[in-house]
Amino acid sequence: MKKWFLVVFVVVNTVFVSCITNKDVVYLQDHSDGNDTIPVLRELPKPYKVQVNDLLSINVKALDEELTRIFNPIQGNTNTNSSNGQSQSSLYFNGFTVDDHGKIKFPILGEITVLGYTTTEIEALVKKELLEQYFKETAELFVTVRLPGVTYTVTGEVNGTGIYTIFEDRVNIIDALANAGDVMLTGNRKDILIVRQYPDGQRIHHIDLTDIKAMNSPYYYIQPNDIILVKPLKRKVFGAGQTVMQNFATVMSILAGITSLYVLTKSF
Repeated sequence: MKKWFLVVFVVVNTVFVSCITNKDVVYLQDHSDGNDTIPVLRELPKPYKVQVNDLLSINVKALDEELTRIFNPIQGNTNTNSSNGQSQSSLYFNGFTVDDHGKIKFPILGEITVLGYTTTEIEALVKKELLEQYFKETAELFVTVRLPGVTYTVTGEVNGTGIYTIFEDRVNIIDALANAGDVMLTGNRKDILIVRQYPDGQRIHHIDLTDIKAMNSPYYYIQPNDIILVKPLKRKVFGAGQTVMQNFATVMSILAGITSLYVLTKSF
């Protein structure tokens, strides 16, 4: 009797403990006691500062369009609503890539250091240099500098691994994962890894997307060239099922095999 009780206990424990629960898959859960106000994002992320290998779209406008033609090699093909491939390929050949020394090569002006500058700061810098070397104040000069969307990589336990671009200035990590088909049931939402580029190299950061406090994390908003890694839950590593029925079927199959083996050995 005790043996059967032990078998039943093991079966029930495996079925109900090993399956994936709501706490594993629901985003931004409120873990407070219910008396506190749900925290919200305290402040927007600081403006992004340009890094090595970033691609910049720079557009120069003036009263005389003929004078600006040399500065706008992709003029007329900068529609951000165009297909991802066409937009990115055009900018790859005609945009301005930040080299290993943090510089871009700009027509007439030559090399300009942009590493560590925001796009607003680069606009002011390019406009200043153009007014000093090429244009007059009466030209009504207007310079815009933009990053061609946020390009990032997603890999691991997601439904669509790959490199993606979202044409927005700010993209949070949930939007980024949703764009990649979302995290699979077997993905560990409690420990998402973000590999981020800095001037001195790459660093790995962690964020728990099942906790609403993630909205206050400095890594809630992704940056260009981020790599998002989604690890599998330990349940998947150990081969457990995703639902109660899957675990029950697995355990019953094992018990059936053990029973059959026991019967066969008794018959000899």
